[in-house]
Amino acid sequence: MIAGVSLQEIVAGALLGLGLIFLSGSLIGMLRLPDFYSRIHASGNSETLGVMLVFLGLAVYNGVSVTSAKILLISFFLFAGNPIGSHILAKAAYKTGLPVWTRQHPIGDTPEEENEEGKEPVGHADIHH
Repeated sequence: MIAGVSLQEIVAGALLGLGLIFLSGSLIGMLRLPDFYSRIHASGNSETLGVMLVFLGLAVYNGVSVTSAKILLISFFLFAGNPIGSHILAKAAYKTGLPVWTRQHPIGDTPEEENEEGKEPVGHADIHH
């Protein structure tokens, strides 16, 4: 115990802080990266780890309890579902013809941005086939 703070609270605070760092990285990636595919990559990876660390910190803070078990169960579903959801979104965007940003061909990632440049909007393909 350091100055009235237990080891359990120190570990929980460290996990919460580490999760906040990853969630901040995800936020910065969503705001700063140039296209949809880069943004979905940033959110899919660091958001999953950040939320899992936050949930683990909350579970450690609560100790061994039913609440901690529920938090860890939610964390498992998030670990399984978030990457799958990111992959499905990226695949649907690719199949509908959303262009990929490159340094040689910097284009907008929305039809509105392409219309501003005088280009045709991205067509909507059937993604189920």
